[in-house]
Amino acid sequence: MNIRNVAFALIVVLAVAGGAFWLGARTAGDSSGSAPGADSAGAEREILYWVAPMDPTEIYDQPGKSRMGMDLEPVYADEAGARQRTNNTVEINPVVAQNMGVRYARSERRDLERSIRTVGEVMIDEENLVQVNARISGWIEVLHVAFDGAPVRKGDPLLEVYSPELVTTQEELLLALSHRDALTEQSGASVRAAADRMVEAARQRMRNWELPASFIAMVENHRMVHRRVVIEAPADGVVLSKNVTEGARITAGQELYRIADLNRVWIHASFYDFELPWISEGQTADIELSYLPGVQLEGVVSYIYPFLRQKARDVHVRIIVENPDLQLKPGMFANVQLSGRTLEDVVVVPSESIIRSGERTLVFLDRGNGQFEPREVRIGAEADDWVQVLAGLDTGERVVVSAQFLIDSESRLQEAIAKMRAPNASTDMSGMGDTGTGDSGMDHEGMDHAEMDHAMPADSTGAAHDHGMPADSVGATHDHEMPADHDH
Repeated sequence: MNIRNVAFALIVVLAVAGGAFWLGARTAGDSSGSAPGADSAGAEREILYWVAPMDPTEIYDQPGKSRMGMDLEPVYADEAGARQRTNNTVEINPVVAQNMGVRYARSERRDLERSIRTVGEVMIDEENLVQVNARISGWIEVLHVAFDGAPVRKGDPLLEVYSPELVTTQEELLLALSHRDALTEQSGASVRAAADRMVEAARQRMRNWELPASFIAMVENHRMVHRRVVIEAPADGVVLSKNVTEGARITAGQELYRIADLNRVWIHASFYDFELPWISEGQTADIELSYLPGVQLEGVVSYIYPFLRQKARDVHVRIIVENPDLQLKPGMFANVQLSGRTLEDVVVVPSESIIRSGERTLVFLDRGNGQFEPREVRIGAEADDWVQVLAGLDTGERVVVSAQFLIDSESRLQEAIAKMRAPNASTDMSGMGDTGTGDSGMDHEGMDHAEMDHAMPADSTGAAHDHGMPADSVGATHDHEMPADHDH
């Protein structure tokens, strides 16, 4: 019974083995029979070159392995997404272009305007800023304007000063007047002229202290020395700073007050250097204040400062604004909107169509049928998503406004490939990388492989190792002799 079971199992195993052998033989026959058809189908498609799957710039003329050991992929002529033409155009398959989202626009002539918004700081009009300094030394006995921010009018008294020097000068003037009046007609002309010079010298000294003419006339008319002198405001405005107190001693040259007229103020607006071509003196600017919504003031650009602030990297522009109601106060921030000058009848394209490489500026022109031409242009001012084209484009030419960077990269790639595949290239494409065919580049034809001794010593245990070596490129085998003193 056991012998019968064993025999039955053996018959089953043989049947399965025979069926597997027959199926494998049939599959191999089908594959060999279909190979010519496949080769003929592949021969109908033109292979341009072979590339590495991970690096499209690694190009070969023959199939093989890439530097990374991956199988090279063929690039067919009918599947090339973009090819560099001899007329410097790039061809993109319409389906590929649609998938890339390519959009177009036409160059046109129009007036180019730009509205610039920025922030400005309200400043004091430095042309209406005055300082009140002491011309004589003395003591302040009466202080009429005692706090910052006080409004003053021209001629209003600011303070009264007692000065020993002023008292002495008044006495000298009175003595000179008395001496001149005491002269009679018998006195010589030279004596009278000397007396007149002494009077005029005393008067001039008081004028140099900027004492008002009324004060000098009062001294002469009353023939009396005035102990204190009044210092008056030299202009209308607001006291920005008061640097004295009543009873304090002052010296010649000391600053007493600083007064500014705020009926007209400056606004220092900040603009970047690329916005300067749109700004010129005399332009009007609209001023808005955050705390006065709906109120709009108007100013005029009076000066563009000739230097760039290093930290902020901007340029200050001075705008003069009338401020009769004192709504603008120094130190405030205001929103400034300036309408730049208009460039009339210029060629423009959308700013998104421009490709800036650093060395040159390009646009891609649509030549129809999926062909695109890179064109170098020279651009000018930019405003509201438009760029002025100074040279390189005519009106009505169709340019690419989206996906042009993909077209540019494809153009550069195909240009590099075309140069590397040129017939006069200094290196063969097949030598650019290791194709992985097993050929190391060594010439084995002049080597006597029979005499090459590849003896390998056994290890310390005396066990023999089988070092299987593949055959080289010419099919020569290597003889691995083992040392005779080892017992296998």
